[in-house]
Amino acid sequence: MRVLFTAWAWPSHLYAMVPLAWAMRAAGHEVLVACQPSLVPAAERTGLPCAQVGADVDSVDMVRGYALPTRRFGTPAATPSNGRAPRALRMFQANAEAMVDDLVRLVREWRPALVVHDPTAWAGPVAAAVAGVPAVRHLYGADLVHRARRFLPELLAPMGERHGLDDLDPMGAATIDPFPSGVQVEVDYRPTPIRYVPYNGSGAAPFLGPAVKPRVCVTWGTTMARVHARRFLAGEVARALAAPDLEVVVAVTAAQRPLLGFLPDGVRVVEGAPLHALLPSCDLLVAHGGAGTSLTGLAAGLPQLLVPQLPDHDAHATRLVRAGVAAHLAPDDAGPAELREHAHRLLHDERTKEAVLRLRQEIADRPAPAAVVPLMEELAAGRTLQTAPG
Repeated sequence: MRVLFTAWAWPSHLYAMVPLAWAMRAAGHEVLVACQPSLVPAAERTGLPCAQVGADVDSVDMVRGYALPTRRFGTPAATPSNGRAPRALRMFQANAEAMVDDLVRLVREWRPALVVHDPTAWAGPVAAAVAGVPAVRHLYGADLVHRARRFLPELLAPMGERHGLDDLDPMGAATIDPFPSGVQVEVDYRPTPIRYVPYNGSGAAPFLGPAVKPRVCVTWGTTMARVHARRFLAGEVARALAAPDLEVVVAVTAAQRPLLGFLPDGVRVVEGAPLHALLPSCDLLVAHGGAGTSLTGLAAGLPQLLVPQLPDHDAHATRLVRAGVAAHLAPDDAGPAELREHAHRLLHDERTKEAVLRLRQEIADRPAPAAVVPLMEELAAGRTLQTAPG
């Protein structure tokens, strides 16, 4: 059968779906990735066939508009919504509007049996409904969209009306969930669990050699440097943590390397390496709180020190703190002394280590992507997987 995977132009949302897409292809099914132009290069590097749909949206500028308020960056508190949808949802709507017409044309021509989409890629369920095939949400982290589902009918209505849809269900026929239940939000449906198999893009695996002291990986994802160079805190954090009793490794892209500034002797920089190839050799992850980064850290069994600057990063960080596997610092409180104190506590706290190992084991015990393929085949054949909790 044919399966269409789609995400708007944010690489981490696509990356979460890559293992299942490859499992579907390995099982003999045709797979196609549909995305906006700026995501095409990353989609091509997955090795999966891809098709360009729609136009790009300046999502980075929209992200700037809902960054968390801080004294450090002079970000004012967000204006109360007065019942209107949060700004992040408006960004998802703008991307869906930019994709939906081309995506509808694509599904009519290519005729997939399933449309798998990230939960914020709302062009996916619209196109699936037009084609009369099931839409499957594939989460990349906590199901924060489910919390805001009361806004979705209003946001999706214009696209649905344009394509002759009277009743559109953005929750779809099933939800694939790689996030451990211990850190997932409460939902009113039964998700289909899947093992999180980390894919953080292509690149060479770094060989750092055996660690002779605790190895700390500092990474700041791909979002914050695009929002503003000052918000890319990896260099500042590495300088704070550099000490004789720690080995600090900073993971960056080539474009981020100049943003690090001066680094003390002994701080190592790894450029262009996917996190899933680096983190298993580390003992602590210090990062921004992005879902993909944090999930990769959990799969590697690492405690995490998180300094979130966006609402979704803060939500994920809060879930990890509650699970006992992370510490959370606001940017205004992330001074050198505080960073060092929390890093050393996480490295040596036995309860934190035990909690991390429990979550890592929960991830490992979930069905592999290949085991989820038969469920997708059943769904395409007409069996509904998304049910209320029993």
